[in-house]
Amino acid sequence: MTHSRKDLVMGRIKTRMEADLRLANLRPGTQAEYLRCAKAYVKYHMRPPEEMDWEEVRAFLVHLRDERRVSPSTQKVYVASLKFLYGKTLDRPEVMRPWCMPKMPENLPVVLSGSEVEALMVAVQGIKYRAVLLATYGAGLRIGEACKLRIEDVDSLRMLLRVHDGKGGRERYVMLGQRLLVALRAYWLASEPKPRGPYLFPSSRPDQPLAKESVRKVLRKAARQAGITKKVTPHVLRHSFATHLLEAGTDIRTIQVLLGHKSIRTTTRYAQVSTRLLSRTTSPLDLLGTDKAAVLG
Repeated sequence: MTHSRKDLVMGRIKTRMEADLRLANLRPGTQAEYLRCAKAYVKYHMRPPEEMDWEEVRAFLVHLRDERRVSPSTQKVYVASLKFLYGKTLDRPEVMRPWCMPKMPENLPVVLSGSEVEALMVAVQGIKYRAVLLATYGAGLRIGEACKLRIEDVDSLRMLLRVHDGKGGRERYVMLGQRLLVALRAYWLASEPKPRGPYLFPSSRPDQPLAKESVRKVLRKAARQAGITKKVTPHVLRHSFATHLLEAGTDIRTIQVLLGHKSIRTTTRYAQVSTRLLSRTTSPLDLLGTDKAAVLG
């Protein structure tokens, strides 16, 4: 096939895949990632994807793992992209049938203590950034959800926050604590000019939300100033929110709803890092020789 012919074929397939991604109603970021991964696959082999089979897919995945040394989470995105390309756009699902999602390492989340959270918030510079990070911890939000909060999402009468752009496009309500409400009101009163909407925390452009990376930078600086040696990210605040709720006696199902987890299995891992729950659990060794030892047989 001539070079111009290949370009024509690839252009047609790219257009079809773009349309299929839109029809699948995937989020814009996911669509862009799938297209990027499919493009990298084609570029690696320099052949149209309909001319390739599972052996070419295997060679590409080996290249990603052994030569480029991409993480398992990144490998997962590439596999998902190729599954979509062959399963939907090219109608050849058998090409990807031998390949399952790579196994992800089950790392325990980093969790801050309550005193560390307090010290961190004191060290945050800028009332807007402090309000965003208080919302991240105080309501268990993902950083993107916090940055994209809209003015009308704050329901001070019902003491709720509406998360309208959660993971997978799912909406949910979370609690609006009194301390967070006070912080949001203080931020609003101090803001000049006032946010005109739609976002509660706009960037320099009123029609765009505050950039996630700018919040991460402020948080890293605050962690250093607070003397916290743990690696602190906005998601660590979300982990800490869930763990602290669990330690305070909130049931796991409620925490699942607040976090917006699709599966409760994702939520139950916080029981593994709750030191208070672990320390309250009695060892069977301590039961031996006591009245409670009967349950051991």
